[in-house]
Amino acid sequence: MPKCGHVALTGRPNVGKSSLLNALVGGHLAIVSPKAQATRLPVTGLRTDGDVQYVFHDLPGLLQPEYLLHQRMREAALAAIARVDLILHLHPAAEAPAPDFAALTGLALPPRAPVVTVYTKADLVPAGRRAGLAETGIPVSVDDPASIEVLLGRMKPLLPDAPFEFPGDDIGTQPVRFFVTEFLREAAFTLLEEELPYAVTAEVEEFREERDPVYIRASLFVETASQKGIVIGHQGQMLKQIGTHARARIEELLGRKVYLDTWVKVLPKWRRSDELLARFGFPAPPSESR
Repeated sequence: MPKCGHVALTGRPNVGKSSLLNALVGGHLAIVSPKAQATRLPVTGLRTDGDVQYVFHDLPGLLQPEYLLHQRMREAALAAIARVDLILHLHPAAEAPAPDFAALTGLALPPRAPVVTVYTKADLVPAGRRAGLAETGIPVSVDDPASIEVLLGRMKPLLPDAPFEFPGDDIGTQPVRFFVTEFLREAAFTLLEEELPYAVTAEVEEFREERDPVYIRASLFVETASQKGIVIGHQGQMLKQIGTHARARIEELLGRKVYLDTWVKVLPKWRRSDELLARFGFPAPPSESR
């Protein structure tokens, strides 16, 4: 009987969830940034090895909300934790031990799925300490394929016996439009300074895959006119760099040339608006909906 199970990659912000997802699926799906809270919506990645299919969910970091967007991010993470078959609680090896998972989530009851502690960035600690961490968790490094194989081996027996849910050669489940917006945000986190990337979101307004090159028109949204000026940059140079960075990621994903037409627009206080957050993929939980 084949195995197929959903696995949550969760923990505090900036513990290496997205880097680990990319290493597990063998492709650049999740955006990676040294800045915390880059992941806003769960990213689903797939890995199929023989008779087992892993369905990974890279979740937003479990942070204490400062505004409504943070609250929606935390709600999305907790909702996914409640649904999956296995939970990987990620924590940097250099900051071990990991915090108590129940305290981190704030859940009244423990999750139904087993929780496995994974110590990320294990290459940054001495070998002796890695050996000690292996007694209570699984040390991994995205640059060490052997540690990734150990992690996969530890996960396999914890997954349910079930038929595959997705084609064996797929590495992702979400539409290309989703990744276009993610790669634009990744470019913003890479190229923009300080707090500005947190005020940026993106939306695909036109996608014509029948064209050659593929034509995509997308908008970057910010909260103030001054932010718009910074994102555009002198003579449009910053926006050009953002588009170039994102286009390279999109072309890698599609395996085709892309014409990416990017614009910048102002949406005041979008991070604090129920209506606008729902538009960008952050609806209120059913209990809050009217």
